[in-house]
Amino acid sequence: MVKTHLLYLHGFRSSPQSVKAQTMARCIQAQHPQVTWWCPPLPASPRQAIDMLLHGVAAWPRDQMAVMGSSLGGFYAAWLSAHLSCRAVLINPAVRPSRDLARHIGEHPVWHDPAQSIFFEPGYVQELLELESQPLPTSPDTLALIAQGDEVLDWHEMFARHQAGQVRLIEGSDHALSDFEMYLPQILEFLKLA
Repeated sequence: MVKTHLLYLHGFRSSPQSVKAQTMARCIQAQHPQVTWWCPPLPASPRQAIDMLLHGVAAWPRDQMAVMGSSLGGFYAAWLSAHLSCRAVLINPAVRPSRDLARHIGEHPVWHDPAQSIFFEPGYVQELLELESQPLPTSPDTLALIAQGDEVLDWHEMFARHQAGQVRLIEGSDHALSDFEMYLPQILEFLKLA
């Protein structure tokens, strides 16, 4: 089934202005202009983020939608894929964000606009724990791009969590997947966009 709707989710402290989000937006506009594209700025609260996303895609046809996400957005994408039975591309996806972000309580500048900031509250760790406790499907419809050179997240942990789906294990690279454009052909083939 071709996909007519694509949701892109940025990572912690990132935004729709990230290089990967902008690259995908241009690619969709140029090659798949009929595809509905949505890349919203995500609230710091995981519960608010998931509620907003579920509401935002409520009218989307499940068998014709896909989701992509990077880092924390990859964690959300895996969660949405499991709960909505849709295809997902996961880029260096966080596996245990409650543990990883517990040390980031407080105010942080947004990467792409240091004039803006987010405040990560202690209660958000519990919200992440609740999302983490929900099981993923045994046969996920996912493609995980995992960089062994990720300086933020442990690639072994990402691989162990997502090996039931398709995995592209990348030698080197980094957490941002700075060579993202190299993997666009595989991503687009997997997404099967209209």
